[in-house]
Amino acid sequence: MPRHLITAALPYANGPVHIGHLAGCYIPADIYTRYLRLKGDDVLFICGSDEHGVPITIKAKQLGITPQQVVDKYHKMMKDSFAEFGISFDHYSRTSAKIHHETASDFFKNLYDKNVFTEEVTQQFYDEEAKQFLADRYITGTCPNCGNENAYGDQCENCGRTLNATDLINPKSKLSGNAPVLKPTKNWFLPLDKFQKQISDWIGTHKEDWKINVYGQCMSWINDGLKPRAMTRDLDWGVKVPLPYTDGKVLYVWFDAPIGYISATKEFTPDWKKYWQDKDSKLVHFIGKDNIVFHCIIFPAMLMAHGDYVLPVNVPANEFLNLEGDKISTSRNWAVWLHEYLEDFKGKQDVLRYALTASAPETKDNDFTWKDFQARNNSELVAIFGNFINRTLVLTHKFYNGIVPQPGALSDSDKACIEEMKTAPQRVGALIEKYKFREALSEMMILARTGNKYLADNEPWKLIKTDEERVKTIMYLSLEVSAYLAYLCEPFLPNTSASIRAMMNLQKKNWNDVKGQLLKPGHQIGEAKLLFEKIEDDAVQKQIDKLHATKSSNTSVAVTSSVEQKATEIKPETTFDDFNKMDIRVATILEAERVPKTDKLLKLLLDTGIDKRTVVSGIAANYEPEKIIGQKVVMLANLAPRKIKGIESKGMILMAENEKGELSFVSPTKIDFNNGSNVK
Repeated sequence: MPRHLITAALPYANGPVHIGHLAGCYIPADIYTRYLRLKGDDVLFICGSDEHGVPITIKAKQLGITPQQVVDKYHKMMKDSFAEFGISFDHYSRTSAKIHHETASDFFKNLYDKNVFTEEVTQQFYDEEAKQFLADRYITGTCPNCGNENAYGDQCENCGRTLNATDLINPKSKLSGNAPVLKPTKNWFLPLDKFQKQISDWIGTHKEDWKINVYGQCMSWINDGLKPRAMTRDLDWGVKVPLPYTDGKVLYVWFDAPIGYISATKEFTPDWKKYWQDKDSKLVHFIGKDNIVFHCIIFPAMLMAHGDYVLPVNVPANEFLNLEGDKISTSRNWAVWLHEYLEDFKGKQDVLRYALTASAPETKDNDFTWKDFQARNNSELVAIFGNFINRTLVLTHKFYNGIVPQPGALSDSDKACIEEMKTAPQRVGALIEKYKFREALSEMMILARTGNKYLADNEPWKLIKTDEERVKTIMYLSLEVSAYLAYLCEPFLPNTSASIRAMMNLQKKNWNDVKGQLLKPGHQIGEAKLLFEKIEDDAVQKQIDKLHATKSSNTSVAVTSSVEQKATEIKPETTFDDFNKMDIRVATILEAERVPKTDKLLKLLLDTGIDKRTVVSGIAANYEPEKIIGQKVVMLANLAPRKIKGIESKGMILMAENEKGELSFVSPTKIDFNNGSNVK
């Protein structure tokens, strides 16, 4: 029997679950797990709360409570929401559990005893006002790769590049807003450079079966050259470094968190080793694209260094889901929260599963809108899927008192319907096994559309008056299609599947047994009930209004903050001669376009009065390219050129920035200055 260990990314316990999380990894992982269980495979589906990340300590400081109080609150909220929504974890654990601290400590000591780590004293950022060393996520600054001005000290979420905090341009502490200083501290590093060939060879074996976006990101990091990465941090919250004289040091969250998959499995079953250490086990990580480097390079390197564990056979990462044309943001409350959805749309778990799977960001970022959600429910689930099942069962009761009739001779349209029906399980299953869940759902719906059209074209409610024998065949085949749909929709719509099986008095089946004749003439079906209800305009408008209220609130807070915000400290004193080296001029934007595969970069063509030159600027989040053509700007004209996303940028646009990271042009207003005018 094939054995599978399925993991879904451990969510940070610093806020509720939102639809971006669901679309990114939890629904795809659940579809895959349910399908494998239906095949009869040995499957273990593991997840849990990541409770040691810096976002936890930031949240605790914001709320004025302890980190433990934060994680206790959100662990319960997330676990309950997942359970009510129907994500079928075998076990949902947490990294604050004793067994996790023990497992992570033992893993670290194993590598330490093998002399895997290098011990280094490095210069680390320190906040003099807060009087503490700063972990990576406590530091933000400009990404040296893409120019994103809100990159973190460990990763730029705009271009996906992994970073060291010291790589950032103009770093700032998230605690005080001040520029941090560098101080020496000792940490233990995982020498990823020594694993480069091993990692590269292993990833190379998956070129054909991994997603292009995953493989491409991995090779990009490898081609840039892997570098040692600190596996410990100067913090009080987390798994303590299990070495003498290391007070105030904990394991790096991305060393600690993926070990959470192991500790959760140990917590669930004494047979945990067969899933983690038997070469016949297939480990699959479901994650979002921002976690690719950790699951495809850092964690595998840790597993290789340990030597006792299997490596993942696949890491089918999804891209990001946006909301109503804007990036989902926990800090801005721009999200559809799962616990609120479950309250507002009681009993409609499958509708959200369907909508998010149908628009899943499998190969590129995608957008969720409430209007699309409503349309998919009303036009697809209600009008096609639900309508077909309901009419079939209602007519069977009307014509035959709910007893499956004996079919007669088959017409060409009957045979075509049978062919579509009997090949559907193989088509749907093959796509699920390739992690193409959106296409697999579409194939299932094709069968529903086929059945709906077959019933509508043959019109048995009219034909019953003139050809009762023919109607028996039509109704029998419609019931067979309904039975097939009951089984095929289970990975995607588990509640709907259970409802159809209950109405049709069907037993659960192994996926491989969904073939041939599923219903025998004379089988008694139960009463028909509506599977889906139409979602009215007012219900959707209520959700849209809630989002608009959020946006208005964010704007109000931003305005208030801009008045009350504490100005950042003035930088160290400079000289007039140094200032005089800067050539600052007025220029006009002639052309503007987005830089492909980035969210924040615009490629600008500027008229400087002397020449026309290209500048790449990280202002796409604040300005639409077509609306800034003709805009007068102030630029630093003699900045050394550098390549950003492969584009040579010659200069820098000067912008004003508030504490929310919002940008505004610095430009002349009183007089119409010519291009090339000097700013002094």
